[in-house]
Amino acid sequence: MDIFLQQLVNGLTLGAFYGLIALGYTMVYGIIGMINFAHGDIYMIGAFISLIGFLLFGVVGVESVPIAIMMVLAISMFFTACYGWAVERIAYRPLRGSPRLAPLISAIGMSILLQNYVQITQGARVKPLQPMVEGSYRITLGPEAHLNISLLQGIIMVLTVGLMLAFSFLIKRTSLGRAQRATQQDMTMAGLLGVNVNRTISITFVMGAALAAVAGMMATLYYGVIDFYIGFIAGIKAFTAAVLGGIGSLPGAMLGGLLIGMIESFWPLFFSMEYRDVAVFGVLVLVLIFRPTGLLGRPEIEKV
Repeated sequence: MDIFLQQLVNGLTLGAFYGLIALGYTMVYGIIGMINFAHGDIYMIGAFISLIGFLLFGVVGVESVPIAIMMVLAISMFFTACYGWAVERIAYRPLRGSPRLAPLISAIGMSILLQNYVQITQGARVKPLQPMVEGSYRITLGPEAHLNISLLQGIIMVLTVGLMLAFSFLIKRTSLGRAQRATQQDMTMAGLLGVNVNRTISITFVMGAALAAVAGMMATLYYGVIDFYIGFIAGIKAFTAAVLGGIGSLPGAMLGGLLIGMIESFWPLFFSMEYRDVAVFGVLVLVLIFRPTGLLGRPEIEKV
């Protein structure tokens, strides 16, 4: 029982990463009906900016860990959002109205460009970071059963839930959210009614990139090592999470992320660890075959 609960906590933590990245996929798809395959690499850039930020604050002598985390989080979100904005302006906006294959190829090209850009500027070796957040809570479940929840796991889950609630409020209750929903339903009509469609789409890319930056910083702190290739696998799994939950649905993206995290966490208890990724991508295949709209998705309205 304690192993089950421990894996549950680990799965929720892992699912939080995927959920935050999947939100970026689902927001972009929801508003322009296309998959941003460079989004995983935006997450990777967020992780590298976080690592550089922590190292710089260590050099200048910032000793308070909470202050360092908050400042690095703000810096990482800002610069990663700039990358997200640039991806939209370079890879998507000039191709708006083109056949869907064109922006798809453009996004894949942008993904490869970002990977090689980071590889050239930061090197191909893995980059380590010393543990910054230590400590854990030990919950006694029985005479010989204990559950350990690290302080970092608690921070990750609380931060993820807070961001999910904040973005849900923003989408449902603010003028920006109304503009996004209007653009999602009919881009032309939204423009005729006064919505700045270009700005709304750019802001959506920026928001998705900022969420990816949060996931990148948390992954840097949680795993302690990053490299230029982490965005590819994480991006594909987050895309799987978005499809599983119902791409275009914010709660669905988070639900899908948590389920993928659970699958990865519990799989080694019953099967070989080596086939963990096979299980995740097998879920993607099954969802696309039997329920293409995902768990919380709605039937797609074809965008012309």
